[in-house]
Amino acid sequence: MSERMNAAETLVSGLVANGIETIYALPGVQNDPFFDALYHAQNQLRVLHTRHEQGCAYMALGAAMATGKPQAVAVVPGPGMLNAASALATAYSNNARVLAVVGQIPLHSIGRHTGQLHEIVDQTAILKTLTKWNTVVPGIADVQPAVHAAFQQLLSGRPRPVGIEVPMDVWQQRATVLPHVAAEGLPPAPLDEDAIEAAAKLLGAAERPMLVVGSGALDASLEVQAVAETLTAPVMSFRMGRGVMHDDHPLDVRLPVGHKLWADADVVLLVGTRGQNPLSIWGTAGLKVIRVDVDAAEMTRFGAPALAIQGDAARVLGALAARLGRHNQARPGRAEAIAAVKTRVMQQVRETLAPQIGFLQVMREELPRDGIFVDELTQVGYVSRIAMPVYAPRTFLSTGLQGTLGWGFATALGAQAAMPHRRVLSIAGDGGFMFNVQEMATAVQHGIPLVTVVFNDGAYGNVKGFQKANFGGRTIASDLRNPDFVRLAESFGAQGLRAHTPEELRGALKRGFATTDGPTLIEVPVGEMPSPWQFIMLPRCR
Repeated sequence: MSERMNAAETLVSGLVANGIETIYALPGVQNDPFFDALYHAQNQLRVLHTRHEQGCAYMALGAAMATGKPQAVAVVPGPGMLNAASALATAYSNNARVLAVVGQIPLHSIGRHTGQLHEIVDQTAILKTLTKWNTVVPGIADVQPAVHAAFQQLLSGRPRPVGIEVPMDVWQQRATVLPHVAAEGLPPAPLDEDAIEAAAKLLGAAERPMLVVGSGALDASLEVQAVAETLTAPVMSFRMGRGVMHDDHPLDVRLPVGHKLWADADVVLLVGTRGQNPLSIWGTAGLKVIRVDVDAAEMTRFGAPALAIQGDAARVLGALAARLGRHNQARPGRAEAIAAVKTRVMQQVRETLAPQIGFLQVMREELPRDGIFVDELTQVGYVSRIAMPVYAPRTFLSTGLQGTLGWGFATALGAQAAMPHRRVLSIAGDGGFMFNVQEMATAVQHGIPLVTVVFNDGAYGNVKGFQKANFGGRTIASDLRNPDFVRLAESFGAQGLRAHTPEELRGALKRGFATTDGPTLIEVPVGEMPSPWQFIMLPRCR
């Protein structure tokens, strides 16, 4: 049944129709009618407001990464959009389904540079660089088509953020509108059966096949496992693909182990990953590369592969697994050889990085198997990418290539808000945590029971370490003056705890996870830790 609505109400009803349950937002004058519409829709759509636009955009990102589903953020134009830009850039590179609802100056003023409040030069062009699709809504008749197109884009092809800009003088335009129809993704292209058959033959004949998976394989765990087990092939992941193969599986290997195995592999199947370091640094001499990716642009970014198969990872690998049985050879002793390399390399990692791994071991033991761990750009975070056991997809969230320092706390808040029945653990360094410390107020206000561990070394520790190593021990602009983090948390109304050792951290985590009505911050004072980079920045091996 049609209904008389304004543009703001129409957009809100479109969000609800497309399954949005929470919008992470910060209001402002350009979006006032939109927030009034949200007020009247509170029984259908929760508004979780933050203290900074960066915070709400990161929360939407965390919710999208943890659930795999579209999430929404709303900010004012100009400075508000720019404050959210780092999170949108991370969503773009991390393949996250985030819809950004961004205000605009009055429609007739766009591009005229008349000095409107929050006006910046070509906001739409800036937003275009942060999204796979965006549009400016010029009138109420365009709201429904824009919402439908936005969600269709979110659900089709490579997952990436999208944007809808609404000028402030469009929000209150009224019209009679029909109910929204939920968008569906565009139908996938037919599978290239010949290429899949060729891949099955190539992999089946290989003596030492190997898989490398990224975030494009997060929804293809069963299919990846089926292919790997058929081939007795190790499956390597680093940041974005952790959990595609659960850590208990003998064929799951981490980056430094994968580097050793890459040197001897004869055929490698890359699934939903850029494969930047292996393809551009480790070397491909004598190696046959097969790529599976939903994005055709990724296929030849580091040279032409032997085979390229475009499509959804689960569909392609499901078809590949069904064909492998006809072509696959036995590989006696392969599983034992992989296990020996894995044991040797990971023992070296544990011995070298014992301080970080001591804390990680406790965190892993206290975090439930389905709990979500959000890493950060801190020494413990870097080590977590190669040493933290992960048991399911979307339970290890990382910044990926953007390396956005300070993302972790706000991103983890979004993951916790979207997954209230799962435990979420965020880690940070003292430097990165202070980027979004204001969102502790958001966590308290909305009762978000996130547990955050802040490793405090009084410095931008990684920066300081690189400076010391590369510039004769000289350091600059890397020492920090910090607050008392326990008292800081308590001043917000959160639980503040301190732990000096892994066992003290265990006790603090138990107390934090037992708290269900608000956040917990645990400060862990630490000194300089051993560098993990010898296990991450790995050299050419073939």
